[in-house]
Amino acid sequence: MNYRSTTQKVLLGILCIFAVPSMAETPKVTPLMTRELTGLPSKEAVMLTVEYPPGVSSSKHRHNAHTFVYVLEGSIIMQVEGGAAVTLGPGQTFYESPDDVHTVSKNASDSQPAKFLVFFVKNKDAPALIPVK
Repeated sequence: MNYRSTTQKVLLGILCIFAVPSMAETPKVTPLMTRELTGLPSKEAVMLTVEYPPGVSSSKHRHNAHTFVYVLEGSIIMQVEGGAAVTLGPGQTFYESPDDVHTVSKNASDSQPAKFLVFFVKNKDAPALIPVK
């Protein structure tokens, strides 16, 4: 598997889903690592950081992956369909199952940036993000 190609696909997919046309600023996504998982031949792990400028959010989407979020800086609001919205600060975590639809992902502040680490376990070569109408 070509690491650079997979990383580029993941980054492009994430940038597309997080882009908010009405906002002048968009999230900054930084890929950190993509690795095949020993013993799980059809799976890979992807690790990245996402930085939300003040007031920025993403559109409704799903990951089709086990998704683990760890807040590094600032405050974010997360919600999956059928679940309650939660506001998370540094050191707090959030999980999405492969079946979840991510309805809310946004910076809780209109004046301060937020940054979080995302770790996916997903099918190899599958998109990391899929828009949902």
